[in-house]
Amino acid sequence: MSFSEAGLRRVRDVLGRHVESGRIPGLVALISRGDETHVEAVGTMRHDGGPPMRRDTIFRMASTSKPVSVAATMVLLDECRLRLDDLVEPWLPELADRQVLRRIDSPLDDTVPAHRPITVRDLLTSTFGLGMDLTALGAPIMGAIFEQGLTPDLPTPMPEPDEWMRRLGTLPLMYQPGERWQYHISNDVLGVLVARVTGQSFESFLRERIFEPLGMKDTGFHVPEEKIDRLPTLYAPDPASGEFHVWDEPVGGRWSAPPAFPGGGGGLVSTVDDYNAYFRMLLNRGMHGTERILSRPAVELMTTNRLTAEQQAARHAMAVNNVHLSFGQGQHGGWGFGTAVRTYRGDYAPVGQFGWDGGSGTSTYADPENQLTGMVLTQVGMSVPDSARVIHDFWTTVYQAI
Repeated sequence: MSFSEAGLRRVRDVLGRHVESGRIPGLVALISRGDETHVEAVGTMRHDGGPPMRRDTIFRMASTSKPVSVAATMVLLDECRLRLDDLVEPWLPELADRQVLRRIDSPLDDTVPAHRPITVRDLLTSTFGLGMDLTALGAPIMGAIFEQGLTPDLPTPMPEPDEWMRRLGTLPLMYQPGERWQYHISNDVLGVLVARVTGQSFESFLRERIFEPLGMKDTGFHVPEEKIDRLPTLYAPDPASGEFHVWDEPVGGRWSAPPAFPGGGGGLVSTVDDYNAYFRMLLNRGMHGTERILSRPAVELMTTNRLTAEQQAARHAMAVNNVHLSFGQGQHGGWGFGTAVRTYRGDYAPVGQFGWDGGSGTSTYADPENQLTGMVLTQVGMSVPDSARVIHDFWTTVYQAI
């Protein structure tokens, strides 16, 4: 038996307490180990009631898209259609001949030439020179990134990929290629790279090579009309009052039609069972049943730390010094390809656990030491700490239940 009865009861009680508090309308959680899988669906689809949460409820995965969408690039590495140290310029000419800011707070025209071109490895490790940087908020470059519509979840949706790349190419880099770990933008660039290398849309390649072989039938970049009743309302509560503000409605909302830009950084929708299939494949070192999805070394590359000591120090400082903004998420130490990797024991999870959390209130991880997968999905965005607290408490109780 993989889990103790008392432990599972505690998981259920703690999750239930969060829903009963009124701060989390509903959630779906899954833990799986060996042949044993447990699912808890608690609460409702809307904060004012509505249908109950179900095992097949579809959630906006936000940044938990990253560990899944990066698999498309790994397929191309396995097939030698890309190499780690290939320059990206042939496919992404917009990123050729980069200028780099003299200082992070420099005006956009105070630059020096890049020491070297950008490589596939730089994109995979999130070190190509541009990213969402909480430590640089207020700097001209961060203002420009927002103004150009280069990040999701802002009032203006992202433009289609070629226009998005064109805008990205008008900006200088924040740091030299390969120098510093920076969040998010590289994952969206990888989606464009995959589409240009394969001649397919990013979604169709992911569907063909990852989603369909794994039976991830409810995963994609939008929710079709016949499934829209399974998508809950997404909320971003007011940080001052806690009042529930609607961030995205299911019908007519951002995920009700295919997006102009299928964002590898945060665009997927999915279910606990679909994500469990994916993370179990990673724990099985690339195998799903008798079918190989990714090579064993590709999975090892993705799910072990790829950052140097200096890069890790910067990432760790970003997590530790912004815990008031991140509510304690992100304190794992390392980063692989598209996924955080624990390099030190900072909470109940062991070193080597990998996965990530999403700003829409989602958390998905796998743990090789315990052969464990776990995910907890909510519809409460991290404008307030409530969903982050559910996530922390979920993992705290999961590790006691083993």
